[in-house]
Amino acid sequence: MDLLAAASALQPDIVALRRRLHRRPEVGLELPETQRAVLDALDGLPLRISTGTAATSVVGVLDGGRAGRTVLLRGDMDALPMPEETGLDFASEVPGAMHACGHDTHVAMLVGAARLLAERQRELPGRVIFMFQPGEEGWGGARLMLDEGLLDAAGGAVDSAHALHITTHYATGVVAVHRGSAMAASDTLRIIVHGRGGHASNPSEALDPIPVACAIVQAIQTMVTRRVSVFDPAVVTIARIAAGTTDNVIPETAEMLGTMRTLSEGNRARVKEQLHQLVPSIAAAHGTAAELTIQEGYPVTVNADTAADLVHSVTTDLLGAGRAVLERDPVMGAEDWSYVLQRVPGSMAFLGACPPGLKPGQAPANHSNRVVFDEDAMTVGVATHVATALAALET
Repeated sequence: MDLLAAASALQPDIVALRRRLHRRPEVGLELPETQRAVLDALDGLPLRISTGTAATSVVGVLDGGRAGRTVLLRGDMDALPMPEETGLDFASEVPGAMHACGHDTHVAMLVGAARLLAERQRELPGRVIFMFQPGEEGWGGARLMLDEGLLDAAGGAVDSAHALHITTHYATGVVAVHRGSAMAASDTLRIIVHGRGGHASNPSEALDPIPVACAIVQAIQTMVTRRVSVFDPAVVTIARIAAGTTDNVIPETAEMLGTMRTLSEGNRARVKEQLHQLVPSIAAAHGTAAELTIQEGYPVTVNADTAADLVHSVTTDLLGAGRAVLERDPVMGAEDWSYVLQRVPGSMAFLGACPPGLKPGQAPANHSNRVVFDEDAMTVGVATHVATALAALET
């Protein structure tokens, strides 16, 4: 309760920072305005600050008054390339860019955690690394920061790493965490079916790639339901099919774009192998040829059981059992936090921020152009960061 009260006292400043970032969203790895806002917010704190060269990252290290463990906390900073339609009075001022995934709140909450932990510097048994990361939305910013020596920033081994992700999927102030595979790996599929063009009035003289593309889509869905275990699931979605130029021409090619999501590296490899067998075989059965390329994306985000249990225990004490959830089901979205958790045991937890008057599941979700996050949840996020770091340092 003391941490919640302390976080609540910071709420006006944290909200102001969040809104400053929300008005000026930046996409990708180069976020100069966002980096400047973070550096301004951290100014005066007893942190060892460094900035990246491969991206506009910020790393702050808080050395405690006693020797001990090292804990890493992360806030991603980048926005999405999409228009905002929320009607908020602090809506994006940048055309075609929006903080639709809540990374502006992540940054503000991590700054709040840095301030509260800095106030406790003399009592800290160890050190805390604050990771402000660009380029989570498909750019792999976490991997770039690792390559630049993120885990060496404190001068010793990092013992655990923790991140929070805001969501409208839960009621405001709920913190949910999952043991094991918490978020999926994500890979991109590109398929080109090669047929033979001709006149739409005489399809038998051509080799139409469009029905072949449709057959491939159906075969993929059958493959997933019949060859992939329900206990180690996969989701394969073809989200785009493009072919042809007009109504009376059979095109020579049809192109497909999609995504593949898996919850284990073993199943990820198996599904890739099955797709490479299936796609050209279906095409060949129709007398055509098909090329499949799979662009590897983020790996599976795996929470260490001990780290997930620590977060659940901490939030139970902090918030009460009703708002601390040990989640059963993973999320099929992907995260480049997975690269950090491949190197350091840790967790990704979810912070509920469903806006007032709406029920979780009814509110616009992350990545919607209309998503609105309840800023009251940020107090819980700040306190959760601090409580998790303190507990991890004492473990």
